[in-house]
Amino acid sequence: MGSTLRRSRHAGKRSSLLAVATLVIALAQGCASTPGADSTGRFEIALIGDQHYDAESTAMFPNLLASLNRADLAFVVHVGDLGAPRYGSCEDETYYRRRDEFNGSRHPFFYTPGDNEWTDCHQAGIPGSLERLAKVREVFFHGERSLGGRALPLTRQSADQRYGKFRENVRWTYGGVVFATLHTPGSNNNLGRTPEMDAEYTERNAANLAWLRETFSHAKQARSRGVMLVMHANPYFERTWPERRRGAIGAAPPSPKRSAGYIEFVAALEREVLAYEKPIALVHGDTHYFRVDKPIILDDGRARGFGTVVENFTRVELFGYPESHWVRATVDPADPNVFSFSPVMVRENFRDRRLK
Repeated sequence: MGSTLRRSRHAGKRSSLLAVATLVIALAQGCASTPGADSTGRFEIALIGDQHYDAESTAMFPNLLASLNRADLAFVVHVGDLGAPRYGSCEDETYYRRRDEFNGSRHPFFYTPGDNEWTDCHQAGIPGSLERLAKVREVFFHGERSLGGRALPLTRQSADQRYGKFRENVRWTYGGVVFATLHTPGSNNNLGRTPEMDAEYTERNAANLAWLRETFSHAKQARSRGVMLVMHANPYFERTWPERRRGAIGAAPPSPKRSAGYIEFVAALEREVLAYEKPIALVHGDTHYFRVDKPIILDDGRARGFGTVVENFTRVELFGYPESHWVRATVDPADPNVFSFSPVMVRENFRDRRLK
């Protein structure tokens, strides 16, 4: 009886050790297939944008890139604006120089266009904004992999012949989370300046809305842990808030002229967010004000007219000129929120000399 009990205990120990060994192997294999992730599947990415606006800002960028290269990151995302039009952001030479800088990242590097590299080129006396857009697409968006020293595979919207020109809209999955870019620049999304620009907006906006729907459909089918969307423009969520909520923070009333460029996008985004029960993050630049908030607020008459905050949606706006820092996004499948964000201040780029 005693020997039988001892054999049973030894067998139980062997089974436990085998289970632990199997788990360790599985975790190791998971980490190998997801570079930058720890044994739990947690990983970090870097978010940047709106740099190179003048000589000082340009001189700061190598410090920013060095900080990124020192960090243990899965990849880097740039939300657009390669400089200022009056500082050469619309020139071929600038496009190629920025692409080379992005390829200097030791991490995979994703980029979506802002307004300063094409929409606003008329500010520099360059009238051919559509020709500039074509050049941006030619320089930055070829092949089926990201930029950067260690490129990642991606899916382009242009794989669908109906949207063949929109190579800049891309999607990739990493660590069980879906990421996607949407070409939505500042300056009212290129709407309201000329009939030619309005036609461009109409076509690109339709492509963006289709890509938004397809991204959420893909995330649902893949049972993604969450979705992160990346674009340049601040879509001014507060213009859709209940009047009492806007009044509480002193927000200006809606301006039909200025909000028109984003109103369809915000409405479509709200529909997708409400139909998706997992965490969603929207990352953008444009207005150069670092913040993390919950900006989708339903005007449903609740809370004495303040409306209802949509809890599973988070907006992150990044540092931009004159600051040259980055935001770390932590993606943790064990965290109910999946996404968390923190600023990373590049000491070499501090403007307050007391802190250097």
